[in-house]
Amino acid sequence: MHKIRIQGGKTLKGTIPLSGAKNAALPLMATCLLTDDALHLQNMPFLSDISSMIDLLAQLGVEVHSDTSSKTVTFNAKGLSSTTAPYDLVRKMRASVLVLGPLVARHGEAHVSLPGGCAIGTRPIDLHIKGLQALGAEIELGEGYIHAKASQGLKGADFTFSVVSVTGTENLMMAAALAKGQTRLINAAREPEIVDLAHCLNGMGAKISGMGTDTITIEGVEKLHGYTHRILPDRIEMGTYAIAAAITHGDIFLEYGDVNLIPSFAPLLEQSGVKFTQSETGLRVKSVNGKNHGVDIMTEPFPGFATDLQAQAMTLMCTAEGASMITESIFENRFMHVPELCRMGANITVHGSSALVRGVPHLIGAPVMATDLRASVSLVLAGLVAQGETLVNRVYHLDRGYEGLEEKLRNCGAEIERLQE
Repeated sequence: MHKIRIQGGKTLKGTIPLSGAKNAALPLMATCLLTDDALHLQNMPFLSDISSMIDLLAQLGVEVHSDTSSKTVTFNAKGLSSTTAPYDLVRKMRASVLVLGPLVARHGEAHVSLPGGCAIGTRPIDLHIKGLQALGAEIELGEGYIHAKASQGLKGADFTFSVVSVTGTENLMMAAALAKGQTRLINAAREPEIVDLAHCLNGMGAKISGMGTDTITIEGVEKLHGYTHRILPDRIEMGTYAIAAAITHGDIFLEYGDVNLIPSFAPLLEQSGVKFTQSETGLRVKSVNGKNHGVDIMTEPFPGFATDLQAQAMTLMCTAEGASMITESIFENRFMHVPELCRMGANITVHGSSALVRGVPHLIGAPVMATDLRASVSLVLAGLVAQGETLVNRVYHLDRGYEGLEEKLRNCGAEIERLQE
């Protein structure tokens, strides 16, 4: 079991190259199931979730070739040998359900285990199922699996999401790309990762418009072909390292960073005491006047404040001047990092879906336990600013979403290392 040791109190200055977005890469990988031709994905982040998806695709019969030096992975599903995504693989990562739509659309059937994943709340996949049924798929649930059939192919239809669902939008967009006729996805997710997926699908020959708005229109085509696509930068990683600059009163240049990917996050951080400067090659994040101010935050679907940045933002508020009210409107169990931050001296009171954070002069290093991916990195951020030594346990969560985290922070002056028990 690995843990991370941090000696706090260092001001971070330097350059951090951003990796490709994990949340974009996972659905992009599933698009390989829609064609017999090769799909080449560039700027691939090599993370444990990516490895889990590669293992799943390989289990289905997809040929996968990785080039770590060029960060390119090639997928070819011409020799697909199975349409069953087994429990042992799907339980590791909820995003595995993204193979459901492509398998049904291209191969007429799919047997996908109900997903597992992290413990930040219930994330039902009923919208995936209802959407595929609207497109004509016959679906049964049994023995922990989703059994979907569309022997005559899928047919275009209008489908309205009762709540915004990112993976639901992605699954149905991929399925509708090969459906007969027109599909409209109403109240669709608008995240940059959705737009990136649509651009890749269009490059493969799909006809998708309206991505980035709440209504996406897909004109089904008979077949898709191979393509080479570069994955967009990870906006959650971007926001995390922006907070690292803010919380340590530092100055970090985020290579490949784009402030347009964090439209609600950047203004709030500027209110707190950070300056963003965009250039052609990236985004500079610099602390202003060496102090931060409390700001109120509410998580919302894009373009609102991302739930995946809530834990990190709360850590920043722990040592900011004044108080901050942080409201989580996406997942009901996403305050599990609060007790650990309080162990380090934070003053946080939780009232249902909101947390009142009163800034304290400093945090104190302590052994803490990670509970999920974003909570893990929030504790690393706390360790960067805490007095003394912080030990973050169960850091395998971090490896799901942050590539080379210790090295990137160390190159900016952090005193951080990974230990193996």
